[in-house]
Amino acid sequence: MIRSLALAMLVCILAGPVQAATRIKDIISVQGVRANQLVGYGLVIGLNGTGDSLRNSPFTEQSLQSMLDRMGINVRNAKARTRNVAAVIVTADLPPFVGKGARIDVTVSSLGDATSLTGGSLVLTPLIGADNQIYAVGQGPLAVAGFATGGKAETITQGVPTTGRIPNGALVEREAPGKLSDEKILVIELRNPDFNTAVNVADAINAHTMQRYGVKAARENDLRTVSINRPFFINAARFLADIGELRVVTDAPARVVIDERTGTIVIGKDVQVSTVAVAHGNLTVRVSESAKVSQPLPFSRGETVVTPETTVVAEQEGGHLAIVRGTSLQTLVAGLNRIGLKPNGIIAILQAIKSAGALQADLVVQ
Repeated sequence: MIRSLALAMLVCILAGPVQAATRIKDIISVQGVRANQLVGYGLVIGLNGTGDSLRNSPFTEQSLQSMLDRMGINVRNAKARTRNVAAVIVTADLPPFVGKGARIDVTVSSLGDATSLTGGSLVLTPLIGADNQIYAVGQGPLAVAGFATGGKAETITQGVPTTGRIPNGALVEREAPGKLSDEKILVIELRNPDFNTAVNVADAINAHTMQRYGVKAARENDLRTVSINRPFFINAARFLADIGELRVVTDAPARVVIDERTGTIVIGKDVQVSTVAVAHGNLTVRVSESAKVSQPLPFSRGETVVTPETTVVAEQEGGHLAIVRGTSLQTLVAGLNRIGLKPNGIIAILQAIKSAGALQADLVVQ
């Protein structure tokens, strides 16, 4: 039994890691099934002296006067000095197929010079789409994560106190146009476009529809989209739910993503490096400034003076030559670690290897 177990372990090692399959529903989106963005302009009231200054934000004063006029209060000739009101921009995403009466979240952002929206409430605000039609109306108290407080000499700010959210703060008044059942040919889009993945998705769907319906329904169009002829005797929702549980093996182009600000390096599994020799050295220049006091001799007529003294030291570390070759991700990582560099040094080496044409991958710098 021990011999059989050892043989099985050897077969697994020689075969290498098996890539896990992914459900189709997790890697695609249906073309035309998307959210719609809404925007609106409104007022937040009830602030504790942290709102807009009406002198610096004339649009806030005009909006306040217009709102009070609609309520039958004439303040056109009055000089308001309130600091409890702030003009805001309200944004939201209208989910696909949402019905009238449903509630959606909204984001509220200050437009004037308000210092904080904490404790405020949004007044009835229409939210319009790209076609200038009102699709939702927002109203309610804000939830602000950040805060700002302080005195005359010091101020502490955490997060962004001039932006907040209202969970379920908008009521849908109009449905977005379009119905899923109207589509006879469904087009699905890959979230990570790739030719191999598109072919794998089409083959998996064809194998399923051939077994169940006796026809091949899918055809890959390009690296991003796959067209599916929906059988006439099944609705689109049930058909998409059916094929969404199919599993396929995804693929992606070789890519290296680096972030120079944080020193983050992400290397894809298919990244390869042709054999190159790399030498990397760190040059450090240290400049030290100090003051030296020159004291005259006793009974002399000299003066005590302070003279500057500068010391410059240059040090260069590393610089040894190493050969890096990467036939696999593990080999590449081991080769870079053997050089003993920090993330910034590895980033510089990867950029230089790409310039030399030895990095067989896309280099993405963020």
